[in-house]
Amino acid sequence: MNDTLKLATPPVNSSEPFATHEVRGGGGTRLHVREWGTREGPDVVLIHGWSQSHLCWARQVTGPLAENFHLVAFDNRGHGMSEKPSGAGYYVDPRLWADDLAAVIDQIDLDRPVIVAWSYGGFIATDYVRAYGEEEISAINLVGAAVTLRPPDFDDIGPGFLENAPEASVPELGTNIAAIQRFLRACTVRPLTSDQWSAALCWNMVVPAEVRGALISREIDAGDVLSQLSVPVLVTHGRADAVVLPSMAEHTLEICPTAEPSWYPNVGHMPFLEDTARFDRELAELALRTT
Repeated sequence: MNDTLKLATPPVNSSEPFATHEVRGGGGTRLHVREWGTREGPDVVLIHGWSQSHLCWARQVTGPLAENFHLVAFDNRGHGMSEKPSGAGYYVDPRLWADDLAAVIDQIDLDRPVIVAWSYGGFIATDYVRAYGEEEISAINLVGAAVTLRPPDFDDIGPGFLENAPEASVPELGTNIAAIQRFLRACTVRPLTSDQWSAALCWNMVVPAEVRGALISREIDAGDVLSQLSVPVLVTHGRADAVVLPSMAEHTLEICPTAEPSWYPNVGHMPFLEDTARFDRELAELALRTT
């Protein structure tokens, strides 16, 4: 039995977005944004996590979701093909993160999208709601999402992150690479395929080490936002997540009155990759009943 995750082979050219944009986010930072699927379908915004890229959503934007939904993914500030301003101030201000998401929603002219927030994306989604309210969104899908960051104890953050993030954030390339390799191994229960592993390592290493460090220097508690939400919240979480622990999802479910759980057995930090069919089905159901 093969223990690696098998990526579906998409049809030729299906990975090509139908539009690519440069959006000016918080403080004028240039954000790289792409659109897939159909403009006539419900809008869905995909937000990636710490040190990642819009490319992590490849299965979603090349699969069945793209037949019926308008999928928008962007590289967070400091990541991927977006601008990477130098200095911690560009990454520790919650209003800048809120303004980034608001700019994408406004400048791509989205109609009350579902916000899919993976990992660190949980902070971005709640930063946005704190600043702008929830009137312009229809639902939130928190995917292996972090909603608290409390250094130095980092409650509910797992060893897959804590044992690797510090060395991924120092100004030493060899140390960074080794740390990101360990981090990627911790993200899934079964190993990634060689192609997926290589791609993920590359998009992680595009992120400057100082950006990775700045992101985890914040102290965050999104309880004020979660406790007041009225839009539906789907909490998608792997039972075997070693990066953001299942206890983080339990915390969200306890304090958020609109939250409902979707637990993935024998799945780690990447449910959208480790069980794509189920993830896509549940996201589609959420979007269709809320938009």
